Amino acid sequence: MAQIRVLVADDHEVVRMGVKAMLHQNTNIAVVAEASNGEQAVKEALRARPDVVVMDIRMPGMNGVDACRQITEQLPNTRVVMLTSFAEDDLLFAAIRAGASGYVLKRIGNDDLVKTVVAVASGESTLDPAMIATVFREVAQHERSKEASAFNGLSAQEVRVLSLISDGLTNREIAGKLFLGEGTVRNYVSSILGKLSLANRAEAAAYAVQHHIKDFIGDE
Repeated sequence: MAQIRVLVADDHEVVRMGVKAMLHQNTNIAVVAEASNGEQAVKEALRARPDVVVMDIRMPGMNGVDACRQITEQLPNTRVVMLTSFAEDDLLFAAIRAGASGYVLKRIGNDDLVKTVVAVASGESTLDPAMIATVFREVAQHERSKEASAFNGLSAQEVRVLSLISDGLTNREIAGKLFLGEGTVRNYVSSILGKLSLANRAEAAAYAVQHHIKDFIGDE
């Protein structure tokens, strides 16, 4: 078995020391880097290119979620496990959306932490296999419903128009794509701005991106 290279990130030194001590008990795991905040975690991940990052979900400055997002985007083969003090951490959904492979409580035992790192490194989930499909499905449904609510007042056609606005298309280009008259598109745009209380197309585009309209369109 190839040695698993791990980065440990936590703003509390005693936690980092404890996590490293647990992991060092397994000769197949090597802690190759550590970080005390999110910015440093990203920097060290890009430098060391670990197989797994074990990272606190709450850190000063850049939190673990934002650091996770940057790491998984730039290092798609690096898996991230979030450490949290609470099972109901309000950042859990955001962490999963950011690309985290799972999360573990800080009070986790030595053997369980090692098993988690080994499982994640091999592409498995850190949650019980019997629960993972249900848990992540519920999380995904929660996130989709939350994002969908941002477009509740819009018709299906208005959502399509808004999506194309977020792509930077002009009214004429949108009309061509949707086989509509340019005047009709103009009316749709005015309606969208009014329903969402937005001032202009730029605000509409920003709103669409912020609320992940592409994910919403994909579900239709």
